[in-house]
Amino acid sequence: MKILVVMKDVPDLVEELELTDDSRLAVDDLSYVPSEWDDQALEEALLMKEDHPDTTVTVVALDTGDVDNMLFTALAKGADRAVKLVGDFGRDLPNRARAALLAQYLREQAFDVVLTGVQAIDDLDGQIAGLLAGLLEWPHASVVRNVEWHPDGIHLIQEYAGGRMAELTVSTPAVLGIQAARKPPRYVTVAKVRQIQKSAAIEEVEVEVPSVPEVRLRRLYKPEAAGHAEMWGEDIDTVVDQLVGLLKERKLLRS
Repeated sequence: MKILVVMKDVPDLVEELELTDDSRLAVDDLSYVPSEWDDQALEEALLMKEDHPDTTVTVVALDTGDVDNMLFTALAKGADRAVKLVGDFGRDLPNRARAALLAQYLREQAFDVVLTGVQAIDDLDGQIAGLLAGLLEWPHASVVRNVEWHPDGIHLIQEYAGGRMAELTVSTPAVLGIQAARKPPRYVTVAKVRQIQKSAAIEEVEVEVPSVPEVRLRRLYKPEAAGHAEMWGEDIDTVVDQLVGLLKERKLLRS
């Protein structure tokens, strides 16, 4: 079985986000980390590889910045190959174009299943898996976990709103949006990543930017404060008196 894991680096939310003079996100001034959901997808792929030793895991990322360390880290965790898609594009690439670029690469390959994170913090639309599956005309399921390979297809659990779940069998090739892996993503040391950087290589594949329908973000706004928190101190009697007074003032408590 051949598994492809799509990975993406996203802004590190530990840092404060800044806007440019034309009200756009200052993407070049941010630090980037692997998308946490893509990390879950990679872990699920590696668990499937452990269950079936003849499985190979390839990780792929678009060259939208410094993604090499992310790909080398995936190799250090146990992936077999790392591929970087290069071309005339940047970080502002919309998801329709991302999916089209990935589809270009996949049409020349022979993967049994493609795993990607269910969403990413910089878009939260959860559309990559569905868009990619549509372009390839492959089966698709998203918000899934417990992915296991069986002779009759891929067995998985798909989550729905309200806590409902369904057990599904999906034929291959297929695209899956991973919600969570069966185990927490594994950790590798910086030393191991550096060792992999000396012994392994990232394959580069040229892709052409397609012309696709898209919705472009024109402007961002910083949220405006609608109020503020009032600290009432640590004295319990004082806090109780103030709370009771506030509830009476708002007619939420009768005398």
